[in-house]
Amino acid sequence: MVPRTCPRGSTWCINNYTYPVIINVMRKKSKAKLKPQVLNFPDGFLWGATTASYQVEGGIENNDWTQAAREGKVPPAGIACDSYNLYEKDFYFAKSLGHNTHRLSIEWARIEPEEGRFDDKEIEHYRKVLMSLTAHGLEPFVTLWHFTLPDWFAQRGGFLAPHAKTYFVRYCGYVVERLGELANYWITINEPMFYASNGYSKGQWPPFEKNIFDFINIANVLTMSHNLVYEKIKSLRPSLQVGIAKNNICFESNKKTLNRLASKFMNYFWNLRFLNKISRHQDFIGLNYYFYKKFGSKPRLPKSDMGWDIYPKGIYNVLLQLKKYHKPIYITENGLADAKDDKREKFIKDHLRWIYQAIQEGIDVRGYLYWSLLDNFEWAHGYGPKFGLIEVNPKTMGRKVRPSARKYAKICRENLIKF
Repeated sequence: MVPRTCPRGSTWCINNYTYPVIINVMRKKSKAKLKPQVLNFPDGFLWGATTASYQVEGGIENNDWTQAAREGKVPPAGIACDSYNLYEKDFYFAKSLGHNTHRLSIEWARIEPEEGRFDDKEIEHYRKVLMSLTAHGLEPFVTLWHFTLPDWFAQRGGFLAPHAKTYFVRYCGYVVERLGELANYWITINEPMFYASNGYSKGQWPPFEKNIFDFINIANVLTMSHNLVYEKIKSLRPSLQVGIAKNNICFESNKKTLNRLASKFMNYFWNLRFLNKISRHQDFIGLNYYFYKKFGSKPRLPKSDMGWDIYPKGIYNVLLQLKKYHKPIYITENGLADAKDDKREKFIKDHLRWIYQAIQEGIDVRGYLYWSLLDNFEWAHGYGPKFGLIEVNPKTMGRKVRPSARKYAKICRENLIKF
């Protein structure tokens, strides 16, 4: 040691003493760039986004949600994004952003406005929509039912009505018989447990019930309905790929026994029970991932504009649960409300990092579809939350691509992510 003197570039002062250090060398090393980590996704991986009919089409006035809006129980959807008329523009934007797939839904109330009366004009409309997707180079994923019920069906009691399964199978069969050649991937039901919970347990959605027995009954009826529709579609067009869009939650716990038991039960009841009952009636699994729940204390996590925890590792955890089904998996929804667009890019990349990790561990994930392509009607929350890759002006219906969408486009085009 020597008395403290600090000639720049030759010594380092600590506790009044100096040590010989080559500071200039250290500075050169600190400027050295680390090689970026590159995660390549499998060849043929599908990249895109998702929409749903009632949330974007506009002009739907004959389902249970419009009736609830007339009664002041939920916000009105109105013209929404006017995608019923502007779908060509929407698909053009999707293609320009590097997407090669798109998920949408068909509105049951348009197809069967009255019990047993089918509207061929609306079938022809959706024919044009699906043909437009193909013309834009977008692989269609078609959802047959995404939450909304025709008035006549809702008035009879919805899926708790006598013969409900028969009505649903008839509708799905009619659509697939006429449009089945235009899409390879068909989703029977979107988020059955979420629908049952919000409509029959929490009472936040039509029919605004709070009855745990009806909640369980609805979940069981939807299970049987899916299986029957699967068999119907296969009888009509055996080559079609048929699956479900299942919202699974990442449940975790601390080490306390009761919390561990609660987490284990919810993983079974919410995440796996439905899938177990349809395991022989699905060609693929569509996974929707948004939520994280820890029983016991949990870390402080960043949140979306909806107040939802952002926990990217959760998508890895729920993917591992699906390995036992030995089915191809498509992420059919994953997104966040982010009006300032300052979290979306990181959100997408962080979730894709964990999806990549799942693929490396043998999980057969074949596609990622962000929710949503457009800012849209977000159910009981109305038009406040901004989930879209594309901003929509509610007055002019103009579309504006968000910066995060362009970052996602780079991932889509290159089939990889860099960190």
